[in-house]
Amino acid sequence: MAVALESGPIVPVIREADGKSLIEITHARKAFVEKARNGKLSLGEVTGGTFTITNLGSLGVDVFMPIINPPQSVIPTVDRISEKPVVVDGEIVTRQMMTNSLSFDHRITDGVEAAKFLQGIKKALECPQHI
Repeated sequence: MAVALESGPIVPVIREADGKSLIEITHARKAFVEKARNGKLSLGEVTGGTFTITNLGSLGVDVFMPIINPPQSVIPTVDRISEKPVVVDGEIVTRQMMTNSLSFDHRITDGVEAAKFLQGIKKALECPQHI
């Protein structure tokens, strides 16, 4: 996850995140953000990541395409959530909507697998009870 600092972004690594609960990841993220802001991250805490999650949605950005941090292979984005018109059951209604994107390195990651990953994020956001 990227942490914005006045000196530029830094990317601490939450290790073995796939085996952690959302609560555990949230606690790790909070601790890393605090360490990053206090300049206390070690080299081991910012190396060895496989992909970075970045969020500019909190800054009102609708869509952006980040650049991958080598040797990582993927960087998904969290974009702004805003009310937009959508069609539901043939009617135009407003819903909270967001766009997510995914930059990935084709030399490391197959495009179909990257699309399936993004599709999984979409499904999880639409139906969180199925996570």
